[in-house]
Amino acid sequence: MGRDDVAEGLFSITELADELGVTPRAIRFYEAKGLLEPQRAGATRVYSHRDRGRLQIILRGKRLGFSLALVQKYLDLYDADPTHKVQLQHLLAGARQRIAELEAQRQDLELTIEELREIEQLTLDALQSPGRKNSPSKSSKKGKKP
Repeated sequence: MGRDDVAEGLFSITELADELGVTPRAIRFYEAKGLLEPQRAGATRVYSHRDRGRLQIILRGKRLGFSLALVQKYLDLYDADPTHKVQLQHLLAGARQRIAELEAQRQDLELTIEELREIEQLTLDALQSPGRKNSPSKSSKKGKKP
């Protein structure tokens, strides 16, 4: 595929993959899932600016943690509603749900980090206490033959 094709808004799978930082295999995967519908020039896949835009939406949705089913619904709404109002409402609902999920994950992570810091401090205290005769690893080996 030459520069004239790119100027006309057509991309090969390799050009599209290189530009967006994905593999041709990933693009073929999204095509197999029905998210992209490239044209064919003989045996070669030819992607339009529309396909490029759709792939950017797919990749952004993936990066934000949306399921491919949700991305598919969003893309279908875009095609079905010229005002894009339903699509925007759907996007808003999906974004709010994802924010709630991430907030819950953040709370879980903060709790886990707090617990690990407590364990870290208890372990440091135990290692520094002067009256210790055996470390836990030595006492667990007590009575066992080497």
